[in-house]
This record gives sequence, structure tokens and C-alpha cells, in this order.
Amino acid sequence: MRKAAFYFFAVCVAMMLWGMWSCTDKKAMPLPDVADSTAIDSARQDSLDNEFLTNEPVPEAADELFDDFIFNFAANRKMQMSRISFPLPVKGGRMSSIGRGQWKMEHFFMPQGYYTLIFDSRKAMTAVNDTAVAHAVIEKIFFRDKWVRQYEFNRVGGLWMLQRINNMPIDQNANASFLKFYERFSTDSLFQVESMNSSVEVTAPNPDDDFEMQTGSIMPEQWEAFRPSLIPQGMIYNIIYGQPSVSGNERIFVIRGIANGLETQMTFRRVGDAWKLVKIIT
Repeated sequence: MRKAAFYFFAVCVAMMLWGMWSCTDKKAMPLPDVADSTAIDSARQDSLDNEFLTNEPVPEAADELFDDFIFNFAANRKMQMSRISFPLPVKGGRMSSIGRGQWKMEHFFMPQGYYTLIFDSRKAMTAVNDTAVAHAVIEKIFFRDKWVRQYEFNRVGGLWMLQRINNMPIDQNANASFLKFYERFSTDSLFQVESMNSSVEVTAPNPDDDFEMQTGSIMPEQWEAFRPSLIPQGMIYNIIYGQPSVSGNERIFVIRGIANGLETQMTFRRVGDAWKLVKIIT
């Protein structure tokens, strides 16, 4: 009975996870103009600014880790403007650079309350907490329009600076194979079942004890009965810490809450030419 209860709990967790990606608007979303980093109207921009902008002093330690820096960068207008190398070079857009007067406050993933990461190994995940990392890239991945926008940051004189924007077709991205797979996986219910390993390991908190984790499994033949609706939001984020790796047959897709400390990890492995979901950790 205890195993059965955990199995039901684990699948419910998976359902809630995938529900985060649901969206009812299936209209195509054009790639934003590179001169408008938020691609939203003035009223929406003002609303975001009012919600997320702060005048709090930036902690001296904010530049030690990229994550600490980017949350301050996304919330502090004065800091953001001082940490962009204007005119900001742009590659692959309709403009070759962005001037100070053309820039709009970029809040990145702050409004949605979580962000996503794609790692190629467990070892790569340790770079998040490595103070020696001096190069980082935030990617906006536009599934519907098959484009990726990269915001390239470098640490200069001990301070993180946004120094370049790169726009590229999604099929030129280092994660092109996985991104192509994931877009279909998130929308095609039959493909989901086909892409599951023979047994998908699920690790989640014990429903009887929040401080204890339990591990169970989800079988492909059981997935259909519990399958949630999977409609992507059209755009996800990825952060690359240090120099990206373009090899390896594993991808760990992470959904990380900004303020609540919640995190979910989905591990996919490539078997031949196919990616397989092999593990979920919540």
C-alpha cells in the first residue's frame, strides 16, 4: 500500500511540474526587435518596473556569483545601466548595436517566478556556485519562431558586464538537438510515451515526512492515464556558466523557483538518435 501511495504521489508531482508549461495561446509570437529587449508596450513595461525595480544598494558580494549578480541586474535600473557596455554590439539582428537611449529595462525571468537551465552533466551543475566563473550567457529560446537570443556577460575588473547580444536560428544553438526534441516532447502526447525510458526514476519528498525523500518509478504504459496537457509557453530561458560544452549524451533540464526554493530536475539521455526521459527529481 505504501509503494502504491508513493507511485500515485510521484505521478501527481510530475503532473504539477508539466502544468507549469501550459498555455492556451497558440498564436505565433514574433521574435522581438533586438532594440527592444523586452518587446512589450509602455504600460506593461511600467507595470514590471513598478513591481520589480528597487533602489536598494547593491551588495558588495553581488559580483562573486553570476546568479547573485543577475538578480540585482534585473531589479536595479541604475545598476543595469551601469553594467552594459554601450553601444552594445548585436550580432544577427536588424541593428548592429543598441545605444543607451534605446535600451529598455530587462527583467529577464523575474515576472514568471522561476527560470530554466539546461546542463549536460551533473558535474556541469557545480559551475553555478563557482566564483571563478568569469563568463556567462543568458539564453532566451523562442520555440515558435526557432530563434535563440543570447545575452553575453563577462566579468571585467571584478564586475559583471553585459557586453554583447547574439541572435541565431535555434538549429545553430549548441543544444539544437535537445531543444528540437523537447519542443515536440512537450506538445505531443504520443511522442511523450515513445520518449520515456522503460522505467523513469522519480525521487520526491515522502508524503508522510517532508524531510525524507523517496524514490519510485513511472512506467511508459502507465503514463497515458496520468498525462497532463503539455503546451509550451513559447519561450524558455537557459543560463550557461563558463564555456559551454557541446558534447555528451545527457541533458538535465532544471526548473528553479526564484523565491520559494523549489526545484525540479528532469534527466534525459540520448540513446542512438533518440532522447529518453530517465529521471525526475523534485
